[in-house]
Amino acid sequence: MRYKKLIVLTAAVITGLTAFAQTQLTVQANKPITNVPPNMWGIFFEDINFAADGGLYAELVKNRSFEFFAPLMGWKEVKQNKDTGHILIVNRTADNTANPRYAALTVDAPNGSYGLSNEGFRGMGITKGQQYNFSMWANAPAGTGLQARVVLLDEKDQPIGEAALSGFHDGWQPYKVSLTATGTAAKGKLQLLFKGQGSIDLDMVSLFPANTWKNRPNGLRADLAQMLADLKPGFIRFPGGCIVEGRDLANRYQWKKTVGKPEERTLIVNRWNTEFSYRSTPDYFQSFGLGFFEYFQLAEDIGAAPLPILNCGMACQFNTGEVVAMNELDPYVQDALDLIEFANGDASTKWGALRAAMGHPAPFHLTMMGVGNEQWDPQYIERYKIFEQAIKSKYPDIKLVSSAGPFSKGPMFDYLWKELKSSRADFIDEHYYMPPQWFLSNASRYDNYDRKKGPKIFAGEYAAHTKEGTEPESRNTWGSALAEAAFMTGLERNADVVQMASYAPLFAHVEAWQWRPDLIWFDNLRAVGTPNYYVQKLFSANKGTQVVPILQNGAVLAGKDSLYASATIDAAAKQVILKIVNVSAHPQSLQINLQGVQAAKGAAQQQVLTANTLAINTLDDPGKVAPVTQSITAGNRLSINAAPVSLNVIAIPYK
Repeated sequence: MRYKKLIVLTAAVITGLTAFAQTQLTVQANKPITNVPPNMWGIFFEDINFAADGGLYAELVKNRSFEFFAPLMGWKEVKQNKDTGHILIVNRTADNTANPRYAALTVDAPNGSYGLSNEGFRGMGITKGQQYNFSMWANAPAGTGLQARVVLLDEKDQPIGEAALSGFHDGWQPYKVSLTATGTAAKGKLQLLFKGQGSIDLDMVSLFPANTWKNRPNGLRADLAQMLADLKPGFIRFPGGCIVEGRDLANRYQWKKTVGKPEERTLIVNRWNTEFSYRSTPDYFQSFGLGFFEYFQLAEDIGAAPLPILNCGMACQFNTGEVVAMNELDPYVQDALDLIEFANGDASTKWGALRAAMGHPAPFHLTMMGVGNEQWDPQYIERYKIFEQAIKSKYPDIKLVSSAGPFSKGPMFDYLWKELKSSRADFIDEHYYMPPQWFLSNASRYDNYDRKKGPKIFAGEYAAHTKEGTEPESRNTWGSALAEAAFMTGLERNADVVQMASYAPLFAHVEAWQWRPDLIWFDNLRAVGTPNYYVQKLFSANKGTQVVPILQNGAVLAGKDSLYASATIDAAAKQVILKIVNVSAHPQSLQINLQGVQAAKGAAQQQVLTANTLAINTLDDPGKVAPVTQSITAGNRLSINAAPVSLNVIAIPYK
């Protein structure tokens, strides 16, 4: 993701055209151009905007292991009935390098309580009637008689759930208790209160809803994961883009530190913590409770191919531009080789054994991997080629994704393409964060790309950027989504060249975002799909198996008469699937002439997505822009009405 302010188009860019007479379109359903890759439409996950901790990862406690730069950030001391105590943060780096800090509490509370409260990630989302599972690691060398209460509070500090915990012993052990919420709070809190006299050490203080994705203990937030599953993505790229690089190499993403037991994973600062001064987020860290094992597991759950991206020995070139010395690159390359073993190796291998010990004896069937994110210039090519040689020599079937840099054209882009075209890279990752007009003007971008030599295209990050408004969701207008839909018809039409594509970024918390627009917005209790989300969903759920021509007077539709179109057939479902985008401000009457197959009798289906170009979906008004499905009469000649500024997905059954 680049750091470049993007100028916005007004709605006038895609309005102001006059109505047309009925437009004749011909679909040659028996002349397939190319197969639609099964991974064509995917998702790109990056831990930005509180997407992981505070988002998809369902942990409700912030700074649960006291490892933030300010060890008690997110925590407050609690004293009741004049009882007292004190807190000491102990660092045991020599004994536990992954999780060195813990909180040592001395409790003097014979009558009331002494302890801590945690504020959560912009509060804690608590739902009435739901069960919550509390856990912590504790060591009580002089606190075996202490009694603890775990209390949930609402926004008015009123209790809405409570459970008792006792039986503390000398030596580090896990302690657990469950409680049921008696009220709902969007900004709740957790209290851990002790009664008695003595001392106790605390670490990994945690609270999870019992209702997680697939009901996995300490897992993912169910509603957010379901929204990903509903997209029916062909792949999931993780753990992100710039998050892979880090501001410097010391804070790069290292997958080996994100697997194994959660209490043994090494927290680091999130690179988006202070990236933008106007959106500074000093409490943004990565606990890696959502690590590489969980990413692979999520990909498997939702039927998506995993696409991990690894650091190539380069930190973000927009920040420090730090690179590892060439004679010290081997550990980075070995990380890539070991990741393939972790994903695919059997239990007799070192890293395959770890995967099996984590509860997944079967392989994850990794088939592709990215080397670097938005790197450029000779230092990237030099390092990429070493990765390529090592990976292709040991794992020749693994497909490699390489970088075209952060821009969609220019000397940097041209240099990378020149160097990579003769490499063994399977995909070049092109990114574009542009105004809507760019997407409309570039719907034919790939019509003339080389189809015989060189890598295929991965459109790994794209989004139409529009004018900002007051609501966090304001940049996700229908106008931006419509422009993306028009562009996506060009991607689909050229599926022999562009074989994967993903919008970016994926998630954003309405009170903790650093970048917008984003595909899905959420708070602590709710989530909303943007107009852009519904465009992605319509394309992914209706991708078909083969691309076929859809023509006007023998030419593709890529802006003529304000129309954009692509067509596929689904050989298994026996459907012709049309995607037609009308970017004009007027309805258009279309006649579809279906050739090469016989339409089945009965009804065809038309899904329509349309709204005012400035319309947005918000958490308070989530349904303003959403698809509507209607039946139309099937036949080899169909009359279709394309509403103003609309995406139309038409499924025609055939014999």
